[in-house]
Amino acid sequence: MQIIKNCLGQSHDIACRVVKEGDLVIDATAGNGNDTAFLAGLVGATGKVYAFDVQEKAIKNTTEKLEAQQLRDRAILIHDSHENMTKYIDGCVTLVMFNLGYLPGGDHNISTKFESTSKAIESAMSLLKINGLIVMVVYYGGDSGFEEKNALMEYIKNIDSKHYSVMRAEFVNQANCPPLLICIEKLSNN
Repeated sequence: MQIIKNCLGQSHDIACRVVKEGDLVIDATAGNGNDTAFLAGLVGATGKVYAFDVQEKAIKNTTEKLEAQQLRDRAILIHDSHENMTKYIDGCVTLVMFNLGYLPGGDHNISTKFESTSKAIESAMSLLKINGLIVMVVYYGGDSGFEEKNALMEYIKNIDSKHYSVMRAEFVNQANCPPLLICIEKLSNN
């Protein structure tokens, strides 16, 4: 058994330690619905997952995944950019999960961009409760993601350390641009 999990596995381990039944959480990039279903399992029957995606295909895939696992009633699916999350959510959020890049199995020309991602991070930080987390897996390499990754690495360095703790983890000996893990914990209100 491998002890050090990939970044997605680490993000799920962190979510399991933080999210409790009844919590309000966000999947900022619904994609194929894997994280939405995972989070719906964590929040239980009394919690709620808000899942965002700009692609209709992603919303459809997520709906099908939730229905297959009988979790549809635990999620609110929103066909809109994650940067607009504060238009839909008013409450203390425990966790916001992002998978940055393009939809697996989808059009590589449609991917997350730093301009909307940075706005989404700002929105997510405003919604987090104290000790709430933003967990991001950053996929880059090949034909997309380098610009977003580079801009994001600069951006997170400037998040106010009085109010947020920011961590970046990455594999340094793997080929083909392995994903990065970024976690942002809210320490206090601004």
